[in-house]
Amino acid sequence: MIDRRILLASVAMAALFGFRWLQPARATEKFEIEKTPEEWKQQLTPMQFHILREEGTERPYSSPLLKEHRKGTFACAGCDLPLFSSETKFDSGTGWPSFWQPLANAVGERKDGSLGMTRTEIHCRRCGGHLGHVFDDGPKPTGLRYCMDGFALVFHPETAKPS
Repeated sequence: MIDRRILLASVAMAALFGFRWLQPARATEKFEIEKTPEEWKQQLTPMQFHILREEGTERPYSSPLLKEHRKGTFACAGCDLPLFSSETKFDSGTGWPSFWQPLANAVGERKDGSLGMTRTEIHCRRCGGHLGHVFDDGPKPTGLRYCMDGFALVFHPETAKPS
């Protein structure tokens, strides 16, 4: 008879590795800006590299951008592509900067099968940097919540226009 521990370990391993097929190989995707890991490490902080290039996640409530309420644009920390307008930012109560809509042609999506569930991962359209995930529990008008890692973003305040 099969030992119960072996059976449970086998089921856990199958579940863990069985979801790998849901995640397309990142290496096959091509982006406008492509750099070696060494080049990215020279440009980014260790936290930015972990999030943008290794698909990591910051601790909730750790990003200074969570409390950023000025008018302006949130851009990719890897390539400075504008991603979100401050007008679409809202407090989701999750501990991560959240938006109900990205700027046009700013982000890409792919299925993420990590953590034993299927989610929609959001990445920068230009450099492929991991930004976070999108969920369908956001406010109107889209009903979407783009839950972004704040360290994957930089904020550019709106400049005053001369009168």
